[in-house]
Amino acid sequence: MKKSLVFVIVALFCLTDGFAQKEREEIIKTGYNFGPLPVVAFDADKGFQMGALLNIYDFGDGSIYPNTRQQWYFEASMFTKGSQLYVISYDNRFMIPGVRFSAALTVTNDKAMDFYGFNGYRSYYDHERVAAGKDGKDFLYTPKYRLDRKALLFKSDFVGNLWNNKLFWEAGYHLSYFDQGTIDREKINKNKDADEMFPDSEQTLYEQYRQWGIIPDDEADGGLNSTLRLGLLYDTRDKEGAPSRGIWAETHVTLAPKWLGTENPYYRYSATFRHYLPIVKNDILTFAYRMNYEGTFGNSAPYYVLPYLTVMGPSYDRDGMGGFRTTRGIMRNRVQGLDMAAYNAEFRWRFTSFALWNQNIALGLNVFSDGAMVTKEYDMSFVRQASDFSSMAEYNRVKGEYDAYMAKGLDSDRPHITLGAGFRFIMNQNFIVCLEYGKPVGKYSKQDGNGAFYINTGYLF
Repeated sequence: MKKSLVFVIVALFCLTDGFAQKEREEIIKTGYNFGPLPVVAFDADKGFQMGALLNIYDFGDGSIYPNTRQQWYFEASMFTKGSQLYVISYDNRFMIPGVRFSAALTVTNDKAMDFYGFNGYRSYYDHERVAAGKDGKDFLYTPKYRLDRKALLFKSDFVGNLWNNKLFWEAGYHLSYFDQGTIDREKINKNKDADEMFPDSEQTLYEQYRQWGIIPDDEADGGLNSTLRLGLLYDTRDKEGAPSRGIWAETHVTLAPKWLGTENPYYRYSATFRHYLPIVKNDILTFAYRMNYEGTFGNSAPYYVLPYLTVMGPSYDRDGMGGFRTTRGIMRNRVQGLDMAAYNAEFRWRFTSFALWNQNIALGLNVFSDGAMVTKEYDMSFVRQASDFSSMAEYNRVKGEYDAYMAKGLDSDRPHITLGAGFRFIMNQNFIVCLEYGKPVGKYSKQDGNGAFYINTGYLF
C-alpha cells in the first residue's frame, strides 16, 4: 500500500512537471468581458440555490491583466431552505487617481438562519435529536437551531498606496441593519406531517437565550450599525483572483460609536495573514494558507455582529465562522464569541490549462484543512431575577433548564477542525467555479455537523 501511494505521488509530480515544461502562453484579455451565469448551486447550510449572476470585467488595454481595471458583480438568488440573497458590488482602480474604490450593497432575507449559541463547544448541539428527527423517530428538531434574520449591508472603501505599491492604507464607511427574531413556525411546518412539525411547546435556542437573558432585550431584535473601518494592507500577490505567490496581510479596526448612529456601540479589531507558496511553477501546484483573528475591545458587542468577519476592499462582508467562506465543513455560525481565531491551509493543483473560445481555461483540484476556535467568550450568564417571572416556580423551572443546558456543554471551547477536497473551473484567472466538500474531525466532531458540500464561486482566500 505504501509503495503504491509513493508511486501515485511520484506519477502526479511527473505529470505536473510535464505540464510545466509545456508552458502555454496566456491570452492577454483586453476590453470588457461578461460572465453571465445561471445560479444552480448548493450549500449544505442554505440548501439549493437558484438565480442568476453577472460578472463584468474591464481589462482595459490588458497592461494589468489578469487584474482588472474595474469590475461589477450582480446576483439575485433564492435558497430552498428559505434564504434570499441580492448583491450589487463595484470595484474601480482608476476613478480616483492613486486610490482604489470599492462599494457594495447586500440584502439577505433568511427565514431559517443558523444559530447554535455562543462560545463554540460551550453551547451544546443536540445532534442525536436532530438525527432522530431526520430519521422519523421524533419531530424535526432542526428548527431548534434557527432564527429569522433580515440584513442590509452597505459599504464604501478606499485603498491608497503608502509604499512601493505594496503597503497601503485603508479607510471605509460601513452601514448595516439587522432585523432578527424567532422563526415563523407556520412557514417552518408548512406541508409537514403532524408528527414532523416543530411544536409551539418547544422553544428555539434563540428564544431560550432571550428568556435566560444571555441575549439582552435591547439587542434581541437587531439594530443599526454605522461604522468606520481603518486598516493597513500589505500585498505582494502576483494576481488577485487566483494567486500563486506572495503575501496578503491586513489589520483593521472597526469603530461603531453611538454618535455615528450605532444603536448598540462596539469596537472591534482584526488581523489576517495569507501566504501563497509556489511548489511547482506556472501556477501548477501552490500551497496557500490563511490565519485570521477577530477580536473585540472590551467585554461586549452586539450578538448580531459576531458572525461577521471584517472585510475591506473589493469583497463584501460574509458571515459564518463555519461555512463555505470561513471554515468549510462546519455548520454555519457554529463558532461565535467576542474573539475568534481561525486558519485555512490547502494545496491547489492545476492539472491542465488550455484556451477555449479565446478564453484562458484551467481545471484544478485542492485538498484542505480548516479550523476555528473561540478565544474570548461571550458572556453566557443567567441574568434574570425571580421578579422577572410570574411565580417562583416558573423562575426555578427556567433556571433549571438553563443549568441543565450549560452542564451539557464543555467548560471551554476547543479547536473545530475539518478536512476536505474540491474542484475548480478557472476562466481568465478571475471567474472561478468550485465544488468542495468538508468534514469535521476530532473527538467532538458530531457537535459540528456531518460535513458539508458546496457549489460556489471563487477561492476561499
